[in-house]
Amino acid sequence: MTSQTSQDKDTVLKLENISLSFGGVNALTNISFDVKEHEIRSIIGPNGAGKSSMLNVINGVYHPQAGSIYFRGEKRKQMNPAQAARQGIARTFQNIALFKGMTVLDNIMTGRNTQMKSGFISNAIWVGKARDEEELNRQKVEEVIDFLEIQHIRKTPVGKLPYGLQKRVELARALAAEPSLLLLDEPMAGMNVEEKQDMCRFILEVNQQYGVTTVLIEHDMGVVMDISDRVVVLSAGPASRPIGEFTVDLPRPRDVAEVRHTAPFMALHEAIWGVLREEVLKGYAQQWGAQGPAS
Repeated sequence: MTSQTSQDKDTVLKLENISLSFGGVNALTNISFDVKEHEIRSIIGPNGAGKSSMLNVINGVYHPQAGSIYFRGEKRKQMNPAQAARQGIARTFQNIALFKGMTVLDNIMTGRNTQMKSGFISNAIWVGKARDEEELNRQKVEEVIDFLEIQHIRKTPVGKLPYGLQKRVELARALAAEPSLLLLDEPMAGMNVEEKQDMCRFILEVNQQYGVTTVLIEHDMGVVMDISDRVVVLSAGPASRPIGEFTVDLPRPRDVAEVRHTAPFMALHEAIWGVLREEVLKGYAQQWGAQGPAS
């Protein structure tokens, strides 16, 4: 077992030579990168690059055929998502995974499941520890609701909300778990410009005010650069692999509305796009080859 003393003490998560395949098709090949304490670490790549699969490996949905995962210096054994959640790993999903018939408040409360310690009997009669626990859980949820500015929809069924607000509710549910590591799978997909700016602001504030380490997947390269500390670029799939590593050396606190007009931002954007461009074209070519020409 690798101890904390033999690794960088600032490293929260480290992946070494991760390979993942499905039925003989390689999805990920020799993926290695690390995530530092309190940083926003982004993964970018074309469609089919295995970005979501990478998050599924981190939170225990998928189990790689090769490689090692270290969490806070300890080599992690095979685990399921519930065990990962108890370690302090929370996530959102590319496709919204909320209970559409339940209210915003009730959906966010489900994020507190990993914090519940009282037994069945005390919960059934709702006395003592169970009552105190329930009150604490509601207090934490209300804090998240205030933080994400969704007080006005707290009693609204999620299914009646516009897409952008549903994405914000999903983030709220993840934050209700009080994670030390937050995995965000395309949190701004399908949003308009204003909604993206709001989500960027919230992600930055979660990182800056609460110190939550974040791993972000996002297709919008501008958004990635707006909020990230470091970016790893994956090649087109199958058998995706890291092909670029960049540090976003821009000052914090970072105003996402202004940073895009600076010379360092534009230079870095050009450098990342220079690595990514060919892989995006490969991804399109593979999709075209699989689907055939449109009639």
